[in-house]
Amino acid sequence: MRLTAEPAFVLHARPWRETSLLVEVLSADHGRIGLLARGVQGARRHPLKAALQPLQSIRFDAVWRGELARLLNAEAMDVAPRLSGEAALSAFYLNELTLRLAPRQVPQPELFAAYAHARERLRGDDPLGWTLRRFERDLLDALGVGFDLRFDGDGDAIDPAARYRLDPEHGPRRLLSDRGHADRAGAATGRALLSLGEDRLPDAADLASLRRPIREVLAHHLGPRGLKSWEMLAALASVMPAAARGGADDQPGPGPTPS
Repeated sequence: MRLTAEPAFVLHARPWRETSLLVEVLSADHGRIGLLARGVQGARRHPLKAALQPLQSIRFDAVWRGELARLLNAEAMDVAPRLSGEAALSAFYLNELTLRLAPRQVPQPELFAAYAHARERLRGDDPLGWTLRRFERDLLDALGVGFDLRFDGDGDAIDPAARYRLDPEHGPRRLLSDRGHADRAGAATGRALLSLGEDRLPDAADLASLRRPIREVLAHHLGPRGLKSWEMLAALASVMPAAARGGADDQPGPGPTPS
């Protein structure tokens, strides 16, 4: 099968043999696709190589060859966001999470749209934590394992004043009022869940409360192997105080404690 002028975002590219690249993309019509780009590595700069950088929006032609498709041509559709610091690490996280959880060759137009929105927000003024939480929500929804954040797992309406854990199989579970401080500190506020469900930016404290419960859900679906971006954030947290990181606690990892 031949793919012609297929829109996609580049998630990852790595060398293959001496002159080629293995490229993972999230395409508009066919979901995640592995592409073999032959002859783009070498002494001379190949015109395709610039279009195959992570986060780049492209349009490509390819021919299926078993599990991979052979790339014939690709062109950049815009200028990829120029990011640094926490924004660059957030982009790495989006790509890694999509690469790990999105199945190959399964059309997921909702995920493609969510990625496009998150990519644009990375170069905007929205808090990075809010951009990531929205993408995580949309990714879980696109994979069919998200939650209706208006209700808990028992069908009761979310109480804005309560706190909730997110059970990957059951949904939000309300914490009892006599639970310890550590349990409550690792739970989302009801206000935060309602705001996320309504796509409405919560205040800073409520936004921060979403990070760890959502990460626990993601960890469940990822299995025993975590994400490199979580390890990088844990290392960053160990050497730099939160104030110096510019609020990195709103990012995908809280430091050494998995969430």
